[in-house]
Amino acid sequence: MIRKYLCGVGALGVSMFAATAAWAQEAADAVSETVTEAVTSAPVAEAAAAVPNPGNNAWMMTATVLVLLMILPGLALFYGGLTRSKNMLSTMTQIGGAAALAMVIWVLWGYSTAFGPEGNAFFSWGNLFLSATTPDSTAATFSDEVISEYVFICFQMTFAAITAALVLGATVERMKFSAVMVFTAIWLTIVYFPIAHMVWAGGGLIFEWGALDFAGGTVVHINAGVSALVAALILGKRKGYPSEPMPPHSMTLTMVGTGLLWVGWFGFNAGSELEADGVAGLAMINTFVATASAGLAWMLVERLAGHKASALGFCSGIIAGLVAVTPAAGNSGPLGALVLGAVASLICYFAVAKLKPALGYDDSLDAFGIHGIGGMVGAIGTGIVCSPALGGPGGDDFMIGAQVWIQIKAVLVSIVWAGVGTAIAITIAKVLTGLRVSSEVEVEGLDIGEHGERAYN
Repeated sequence: MIRKYLCGVGALGVSMFAATAAWAQEAADAVSETVTEAVTSAPVAEAAAAVPNPGNNAWMMTATVLVLLMILPGLALFYGGLTRSKNMLSTMTQIGGAAALAMVIWVLWGYSTAFGPEGNAFFSWGNLFLSATTPDSTAATFSDEVISEYVFICFQMTFAAITAALVLGATVERMKFSAVMVFTAIWLTIVYFPIAHMVWAGGGLIFEWGALDFAGGTVVHINAGVSALVAALILGKRKGYPSEPMPPHSMTLTMVGTGLLWVGWFGFNAGSELEADGVAGLAMINTFVATASAGLAWMLVERLAGHKASALGFCSGIIAGLVAVTPAAGNSGPLGALVLGAVASLICYFAVAKLKPALGYDDSLDAFGIHGIGGMVGAIGTGIVCSPALGGPGGDDFMIGAQVWIQIKAVLVSIVWAGVGTAIAITIAKVLTGLRVSSEVEVEGLDIGEHGERAYN
């Protein structure tokens, strides 16, 4: 009897064990199937909801702040030191006011104009006031990575702000603050935003030509330089120019501003890669060597011309080198960048020292002579230094002649668009506010006449 009972219990145990094993096997198969599906579908999910690379995102936030450093205090001190002391605060206030206005306009309609849906269309009603952008929105980089679209918007916003401010280097010491603000709003809308789209947005005219402009040789420097010249010609010369001496009132402040511009320019150039990678590193070293060679070249040509090597010459050469390497930052090897910076510095020297006096225009702080001319040299020169035969990153099928022709076309379009658009913008400002301060205010200084304060007591 006991034996039968034990046999029955054993049979029941075997049966329960078998059932449990079968259930466990089914559960394991289900888990395996679920894991397999998850692994298989992972790339699809990742593609559907790309997440910004934290390292790239952090670098681009840093680069954006570095470009802001270029404007305030960098450009404000650089330009302010070059003016007469009675116009120091006026110059700095114009720089700050124009930059702040550009940032507001960029959010309202600038970004949606220059970079439409997915960066391709010109103007997007759906993203006015950034209404279609959220913290989850992303912007593509040059690889398969993405960054936060808000970070990309901020980065491009600083480019618009500093370009508008650069133009004012040709018009300081005589232009009304109200005229500056009206001109800036119109100029950004009809000049800067369209050129930014043409050069940097997919589908843009110059972009589709295959022009090389890594960080803004056409968009920023040719655009600002040509606009500065046109604005200066329409505005007219300063009272007493060129018969009265008008030397910089503080080369110390100009030197400080130069240093801040050079530091901030690493965000400008290396940041334009949109990633913290090897190309950003290439842009970084090129920004070092092109700038250094340009500063030395300007002082050398001063000595050869029979003058002393000056601090003003050094600062001018530094800016000329930075301007020239901007389009070539990621499109040149270090040796090519070094040569390009030196060549641009020499050409800018002759534009400032010889061309301006010969033609008689009053470009107060040489915005055209350095940014306009330097931008043209850099943009065209990029088509040469990109060649792998010269250490550049161009491919095996790179042809210097073909690329230089594309670069020349891009330069010509930028010159014409900037020139015509600036003439329209400043004419509208003239009708709405008038352009120049009175003769009394110009003699007394715009610090008191326009702002009711002095830089120095």
